[in-house]
Amino acid sequence: MIKNTELEYKGNLYPNHIVHYIRDKDRFYFTTENGVILEVTVIQDRTIRFRYATEHTFQPDFSYAIDPDARRGYNHLDIAETKTEYIIETAKVQVLVDKRTLRTQISDLAGNIINEDELGFHWEENYQHGGNTVKMGKITQNSESYYGMGDKATHSNLKGKRVSNWVTDSYAYGKDQDPLYKAIPFYIGLHNSQAYGIFFDNSFKTHFDFSHERRTTTSFWADGGDMDYYFFYGPEMRKVVRAYSNLTGAPELPPLWALGYHQSKWSYFPESQVKEIAKKFRDEKIPCDAIYLDIDYMDGFRCFTWDLSLIHISEPTRRS
Repeated sequence: MIKNTELEYKGNLYPNHIVHYIRDKDRFYFTTENGVILEVTVIQDRTIRFRYATEHTFQPDFSYAIDPDARRGYNHLDIAETKTEYIIETAKVQVLVDKRTLRTQISDLAGNIINEDELGFHWEENYQHGGNTVKMGKITQNSESYYGMGDKATHSNLKGKRVSNWVTDSYAYGKDQDPLYKAIPFYIGLHNSQAYGIFFDNSFKTHFDFSHERRTTTSFWADGGDMDYYFFYGPEMRKVVRAYSNLTGAPELPPLWALGYHQSKWSYFPESQVKEIAKKFRDEKIPCDAIYLDIDYMDGFRCFTWDLSLIHISEPTRRS
């Protein structure tokens, strides 16, 4: 049974008790009396999607991140109901959904808790951007560590840190400066030799708190959009990464030249300098497949622009 917590914050709204449940093949819908719907979708035995709606209405189901060709399917799927909860079981995990609070708990088949809601899903009206700020609070397990989130200029173990995803140009960034260039809302939790992953599929500005504000809580939230996240079970870390890569897709193999040696710095200008550098590499017999022209082509150093005054357009050669 999921532990009860009476913590509440002013302005936040929470689901109350479940009044309706329905199953549609690999999807399970739980509706609360105050209009929250939790959609639990079993992607694979170790990959579960959790998606929440408020006011009985889901937003359009769209993602920039999910590979439409991702492998799907499971070896076992069943659901049971007790007086206090629903229990969804696959060949790898059990998902408990509390009838009174809509909070969830994920365990392995031996009953070891892998991941568990604390406050669980909650939301508040976003006065600045409109819509809702959507939030999720998880219990931090004893001796739990956290890894991932892409480019973060901090410790590899994110426990005790708060990070954000909002892609920005951060030239000459320093330690703990955040956010940086990439937005990868995916992390791996590790405790008791059990690894799991969470991918928060939301394109708004997102935030992650790994026991920074409260030592017992890990949370993530977004300025808008859906509370829509995927859970991946290991227990080995490599299996978590494999399940995540299956869902989002792996990079395509680049052309052969892109795997070679590249020369880069702030920039090279003018054209004669680029040709001089290329000649020097050839003269010294140093392999070089690409030279990067980084900044000088821009109009006022603004990305996605070209300073047309630097471009020499030759007249076409006329044929006699």
